[in-house]
Amino acid sequence: MTTPLSLARVLLWLALLALLGGCSLPSLEGRLESSALDEAQSRDTSLGEALAPAVDAHPGLSGIYPLGKPTDAFAARIVMAHAAERTLDVQYYIWHPDITGMLLFEALYEAAERGVRVRVLLDDSGTGGIDAELAALASHPNIQVRLFNPFVVRSPKWVGFLTDFSRANRRMHNKSFTADNQVSVIGGRNIGDEYFGATGDVTFSDLDVLGVGEVVDDVSTDFDRYWSSGSSYPVPLILPDVGPEGLVRLEQAFAEVARDPEAGTYLKAVSETEIVQKLLANDLGLVWAPVRMLSDDPSKGLGEARGQALMSHDLELIFADAEREVALVSPYFVPAKAGTEYFRRLERDGVEVQVLTNALEATDVAAVHAGYAKRRKALLEAGVELYELRRGANQQGRNPSAGPFGSSGASLHAKTFAVDGERVFVGSFNFDPRSANLNTELGFIIEDASLAQRIDTAFDEAVPLKAYEVRLDPEGDLYWLERRDGQVIRHDVEPNSGLFRRMVVSVIAVLPVDWLL
Repeated sequence: MTTPLSLARVLLWLALLALLGGCSLPSLEGRLESSALDEAQSRDTSLGEALAPAVDAHPGLSGIYPLGKPTDAFAARIVMAHAAERTLDVQYYIWHPDITGMLLFEALYEAAERGVRVRVLLDDSGTGGIDAELAALASHPNIQVRLFNPFVVRSPKWVGFLTDFSRANRRMHNKSFTADNQVSVIGGRNIGDEYFGATGDVTFSDLDVLGVGEVVDDVSTDFDRYWSSGSSYPVPLILPDVGPEGLVRLEQAFAEVARDPEAGTYLKAVSETEIVQKLLANDLGLVWAPVRMLSDDPSKGLGEARGQALMSHDLELIFADAEREVALVSPYFVPAKAGTEYFRRLERDGVEVQVLTNALEATDVAAVHAGYAKRRKALLEAGVELYELRRGANQQGRNPSAGPFGSSGASLHAKTFAVDGERVFVGSFNFDPRSANLNTELGFIIEDASLAQRIDTAFDEAVPLKAYEVRLDPEGDLYWLERRDGQVIRHDVEPNSGLFRRMVVSVIAVLPVDWLL
C-alpha cells in the first residue's frame, strides 16, 4: 500500500527527473557567424587613422599602456565604446548590474544605436541577475550576445552542475574589450564596481593593459575563435524573448542610473582621470615592445584541449627560460604539488622566486587560500619568498559575490609576473589548477624591461610595506612580519583572522579538492 508520504516522495523524484531531463542544450545549427574587421576595414576608421602614424613607425611592435588605477581602466573602456565606429567585441567572465556594469551596457547600447556592430560574449556563471538586460540587448538589431557554457535552468543555476558537471565546471575566464580592431584592453578585471573603484566598500587591486598595433589583431582573431566555438550559445536560444518592451525597460534602467548621485560622482572622477587627460592631449605615452598574446584553445571549455593548445604549456616554457629571478603576483595562488616542486627546481637552479598573494584577511575566496596555505612551508623551505597582501585599512565592506567566506576590504586581483626584469605577463591566468586545467584564459607576454622592472621594484619597495612577509622559525613554524610606521610586528598566527575562519581553511586544506581550486 502506498502511503501519502511515500507517494509525495515518488512525485517529488518524478518532478526532479523531469526537470533534469529537460536540461539539454539547444542545437547550434543555423547560428549566425561573423568575424572581426580585416586590416583595411579597421584602418578606415577614426581610431585607425589616429593610430596609423604611430603604428606604422613601430612595425612588428605593439603599443602598451598599463591600467593600474581602477578609474583609468573604466575610462579606457568608456572612451573606446564612444570612439568605436564599426565594431565592439567584448568578452568577460563576470558582469554585474551595478553602476559601472550598467554604464558600460549603456555605452554598448549607444554604440549600437550609432550603427556599430556589438558582440558580447559572457561566461554564464557570471551573469547572475542580468538575464533581462542580456535578452533586451540581444533584441537590438546591431547587438549579438552569446553565453559560454550556459545553464539551461536559469534559477537555480546549480542544477546545471547536477546534470552536466564536467561542462558546467569549465568556465571562460578571458577578459577583453576591443574597438574597431584597433584598440584592446585585456587583463584581470571583470565588469563591476569593485573592479573599477566605484564603491566605498570593496576595491580589488587589479591590472589591465591597453594595447594598440600588431597584438590587437591577435585578440580579435582569438575572440572570433571563442565566438564561433561549440561552447558559445546565442542568448535567444537560452533566454526567453522580452519583446519590444525589453529595450524600453533597459532604457529606463539607464535613466535610473543616470539619476543616481553615486554614479554622477563616479563619472566626474572618471572624467578627471590621468588617461582621459592624456587622451585629450594626444599624449598617452605608449610603451612600444614585442607582445605575444597567449590564450587557451576554446575547446578547453568542452574538455577537448591538450598539450600545446593550453596556455599553461606556453607559460611553462617562459618560466623555463628564467635565469635570475621570477616575481609573481597572483590573488589565487594554488601551486599544488607539481607547482611547488617546479618552484623548488627554479630555486635550486639559482632563480630567485618571489610571490605576492592575498593574506587570509584579504582573500575573497577562503577555500582557495586553503590550497595555498598547505604549500607554504614547502615553498619557504625551497627558498621562495612569500608575501601576503594586507587588507586595505580604509576598506571595511565585503564583496557580496565572494561567497560565505569572502573577505572584507581591499583584495588583490591582479595576475602578473616578471621574468629576469626583461619580460612581463598581464592577463587573467591565476596560478592555480583551475586556470591550468579547467578555465580558459587570456594574457599578454610583453618584452619590455621598463614594465618588468616596475614589478621588481614593487617587491623591493612597496610590497614589504603593504604585505606580510611569511617566514619559518628554527622549529619550522610559520610567522608573519608586518612593517608598519617604522616598526616590525611579528604575528605567530595568520594576522587579523578569526579562529573560525582559520579552522575552515584548515579543514579545506586536508580535503582532496586542489583540482577544483
